[in-house]
Amino acid sequence: MIAIIDYKCGNLKSVENALSRLGCEYVLTSDPEVILSASKVILPGVGNAAEAMANLREAGLVDVIKSIRKPVLGICVGMQIMCRDSEEGNCECIGLFDSHVKRFIPTPECKVPHMGWNAIGNLEKKLFKDMKGGQYVYFVHSYYPTLCQDTIATCVHAGQMFSAALKYENFYGTQFHPEKSGDVGEQILRNFLAL
Repeated sequence: MIAIIDYKCGNLKSVENALSRLGCEYVLTSDPEVILSASKVILPGVGNAAEAMANLREAGLVDVIKSIRKPVLGICVGMQIMCRDSEEGNCECIGLFDSHVKRFIPTPECKVPHMGWNAIGNLEKKLFKDMKGGQYVYFVHSYYPTLCQDTIATCVHAGQMFSAALKYENFYGTQFHPEKSGDVGEQILRNFLAL
């Protein structure tokens, strides 16, 4: 069973729809016991990092997330709040990934938010098994995780190379939305579910 963490901040329906298309059994939950007993965990997110962290703290889920030993996938804000800190609300985050979340500085050629399809490269093999660099995935974000030792995929926007995906031990994260990234995103989700 896959647990989707419900912390009142996320793109829950699109993640649920993607898992349904893949024929997966899942549960939407904020129950620590259910989360810790799941075979895989997804931490989705759309919105504000400071608000997301406040919701997780209120639900008592920060230490629960840190203690998960099964594969975990954070998506968009769900990945950002697994980093050290975020400029969005100047908040301290969970601290699993050795990355800081910063705001894009717009340029005349590149608007903020970064919205739409963009190519990813420098792909690590487990999450991106059977994939080559240059694949296009769907992004919607104004803040980005910096490059670090945990970076397993990169992307460039507004002249800034950033971490499109991160990995630390059993924790994975994607800044893009695999559930909205067509066949490429579906393959990434399949790879995560096969971990």
